[in-house]
Amino acid sequence: MNRRWFLRTMSVSLLAAPLAADAQQAGKVPRIGFLRVTSPSDRPPLLDAFRQGLREIGWVEGQNIVIDYRYAEGRVDRLPDLAAELVRLKVDLIVSEGTQGVTAAKNATETIPIVMIAVRDPVGTGLIASLARPGGNVTGVSGSAGLEIVAKQLELLKETVPKIRRVAILSNPANAYHQLAIREVNVAARSLGLQLQLLEARGPNEFDGAFAAMAKERVGALLVLSDAMLNSHRTRLADLAVRSRLPAAYGGRESVEAGGSCLTGRAFSISTGAAPRTWTRS
Repeated sequence: MNRRWFLRTMSVSLLAAPLAADAQQAGKVPRIGFLRVTSPSDRPPLLDAFRQGLREIGWVEGQNIVIDYRYAEGRVDRLPDLAAELVRLKVDLIVSEGTQGVTAAKNATETIPIVMIAVRDPVGTGLIASLARPGGNVTGVSGSAGLEIVAKQLELLKETVPKIRRVAILSNPANAYHQLAIREVNVAARSLGLQLQLLEARGPNEFDGAFAAMAKERVGALLVLSDAMLNSHRTRLADLAVRSRLPAAYGGRESVEAGGSCLTGRAFSISTGAAPRTWTRS
């Protein structure tokens, strides 16, 4: 199933009820706060699909609904202030993609409904109580089949490049999901007989240092954990992996489409959407 269609259908269906309730108040135009870690230019098809989904259920931006956009431009530290701005605007609900954006929104309000899109582990990161009964003011779509996804990525790297002994893991320490994922990947590494080199990048200015460390330790492959900031710089990361001749695994198809295949041709993405698991290799 097309990931874009799935996210549009699920997230918009979650918006329908609160928007309809607000519309019943005479003279009030519903407002949606749209909070994102990245920039307006990052993955515009997803935003187009979101707007299209709204139109399909009768909500047209600029006519009977207002959308207030806030973009952190890759700076996670800006998210709390941007979320607070949306709360001050008295939006009727907030839509956000990724763990960091949803966390900032949740910290900013306990009353405004929050619809999450593609959050990797909302239960493990404390955003909701459970998938069946989320509780609180957060609901939405989880973008993962579970933490075992990172173990499967490591397993497929080993299968694709059987001779590797050392794998670099690139994470963003500002992402709470990555703390959980690293614990899981450590367990998987022991069972596969692999050594891990854990590297962090809070922003693109730390990428060169991370790849220099990989070269120094002579790692045999790279696993980039799924993250909004890392994904927004996917072309640069893919280029660095190619230049370093590193077989690489990524959390989303977009990284492979951005050139994430090294000279050996051994790069692949592992993505999850509506189906429990979808493996895509290129």
